[in-house]
Amino acid sequence: MQLVIEQVSAITPQLVAEINALLPELSTSAPPLSEQGLREVVEAPCTTLFIARWAGTLVGTLTLVSFRIPTGQRAWIEDVVVSAQSRGLGIGERLCQAAIDQAMALGAVSIDLTSRPARLAANRLYQKLGFRPRETNVYRLNVGRR
Repeated sequence: MQLVIEQVSAITPQLVAEINALLPELSTSAPPLSEQGLREVVEAPCTTLFIARWAGTLVGTLTLVSFRIPTGQRAWIEDVVVSAQSRGLGIGERLCQAAIDQAMALGAVSIDLTSRPARLAANRLYQKLGFRPRETNVYRLNVGRR
């Protein structure tokens, strides 16, 4: 298997273009990411951007956000995407495991994520990795695009 999972530490125009090629599979409404926007993600002290490369080609990404609150160190997995042609090869699992390992190394007491119920394969993967549904409501207030 020629799959490599790595934490992004350097921003290049090629990486920006590769991530922007994946973004529509994650969100049809997200605008393209600028080099500065990607730099802000990578350089933020609370985020770790993981990428998956198959034979050198970017095929997936995942963002881990870790933060301290009064009840302990927490982590949140966001923006998991694997290219359509690369799904079913274990790439999402490897990305998630890298994030879980990092969160544990940071001392997280829990890791949260959300997934639409229609994403059947993703939900099966998260449950396989030990994530369990919570009895809670998720609320969102869109303040940037009213």
